[in-house]
Amino acid sequence: MELLIKILTGLVAVLHLYFLYLEMFAWTTKGPKVFKTIPPELFKSTKTMAANQGLYNGFLAAGLFWGLLITDPLWQHNVSLFFLACVAIAGVYGAATVSKRIFFIQALPALVAIILLLIF
Repeated sequence: MELLIKILTGLVAVLHLYFLYLEMFAWTTKGPKVFKTIPPELFKSTKTMAANQGLYNGFLAAGLFWGLLITDPLWQHNVSLFFLACVAIAGVYGAATVSKRIFFIQALPALVAIILLLIF
């Protein structure tokens, strides 16, 4: 079960690295293809805002990877739980305010990892 928790946590971290890439480096090129609910003419004017969001996603990814690298089991559990909770809260907020898809893409994987962390 520990391996599954680490795989899920790693998956959530990799997803946030992808979000970082999209929002910081590919906002005006790939962004319109991924974020179809945003009018195409807004991507250029929101590039700086998206880069800021990407930076936050990078911090979440860094925290999740850090949690995977900690050797003390208690600290690993607590750090992973904290960053997964941050991701889950952001995903629930995004689902409530932007798109329901965000719940399934961002919040659900983090919530599954949290549940497994708390059970095992």
